[in-house]
Amino acid sequence: METEIMKKKSYALPAAVVAAGIMIAAALFMAGGGAPPAPVPRSADDIRGEVLPANGAVLPAEWGDMGKRMVEAGVIDADKFEAIYARRGGLDTNAKKLLYGENNKKIKINAENSGLLLNLFWALGLGNKNPVLEKGPMMDKRYGGAGRFASTGGWTLAKGGAMKHYGVHAFISLSREQQALIERVSKNIYRPCCNNPAYFPDCNHGMAMLGFLELMASQGVSEQEMYKAALQVNSYWFPSTYLTIAKYFQKKGVDWKDINAKEILGNSYSSGSGYRRVKAEVAPEPAGVGGGCGI
Repeated sequence: METEIMKKKSYALPAAVVAAGIMIAAALFMAGGGAPPAPVPRSADDIRGEVLPANGAVLPAEWGDMGKRMVEAGVIDADKFEAIYARRGGLDTNAKKLLYGENNKKIKINAENSGLLLNLFWALGLGNKNPVLEKGPMMDKRYGGAGRFASTGGWTLAKGGAMKHYGVHAFISLSREQQALIERVSKNIYRPCCNNPAYFPDCNHGMAMLGFLELMASQGVSEQEMYKAALQVNSYWFPSTYLTIAKYFQKKGVDWKDINAKEILGNSYSSGSGYRRVKAEVAPEPAGVGGGCGI
C-alpha cells in the first residue's frame, strides 16, 4: 500500500508542473496583448510599386555623351531615329539630351522611357567592339553568320546597315577584369522572349543588356549592383513578366524587396521556359506595353 501511495505522489508532481506552466504561459500571452497580428496581404498596387516604381529607378551608370558618339559613328542615324519617334509623339527634351547631349549623368528608367533606353542600349551593344560579339555564340558557324539574328537584322536605324557597325566601334574600353565580369554576368541574365542569356545577344533585349552591362562595368559598378540594375531594366522592358514573377513569390511569402536579383534573372525564372513554369502556378498579369523584340 505504501508503495502504491508513493507511486501516485510521484505521478502527481509532473502534472502540477505542467499545469503551472500552462498558467504562466497564459498570463504572458495576455500581458503581451495576445497573438501577433496576421500579416496583411499585399495588394496588386503594392507589388507593382515595388517592381515598377512610379517615379522610375536610377541606374548606376552615367550616359555621358554616348548617344552623340553613336550618332557620329553612324550606329544611329539621327534622321531615321527621329522619324521613328515622330510617329510616336516625338522625342522630348530628356530624350534628345540622351541622343545628342554630352554631360548626361546617371540614367533613370521609367515606364515612359524604357523603350527609348532599350533602343539606345541596343545600338550600344551592337556597335561596341567586344570579344562577346567577336568570339561568342553569335559567331557560331552553325547559325550562318551574326547578321541573321533579330538583334542585327532588326536594327534598321544605322547608316549603311547594322553589320557595317557590328562590334566595330571602341565606345567602351574594358580592363581584363571588367571583361571577365561582363562575360560572367551576361551568362546569368536571361530574358523571357527566348531561352538565351545576354552572352548570346540574338535579340534586341539581349544586345541591349550586353551594352548596358558594358557601360556599368566600365564605370566600376559591382557585380551585385549590376544584377540589381539589370533586374530593374528587365522589369520595365517586360512589365507583365516580372509582375507575374513577383506575384509568384508573394504567394510563397517572399516580398520582391527580399528576392535575389541574380536568381530571378537566371534561367529558372527569366528565360522563356522558366517563365512558362511560373505561369503554370499563378495567373499571369495582363500584358502591357513592352516585351516586343522590334524597334
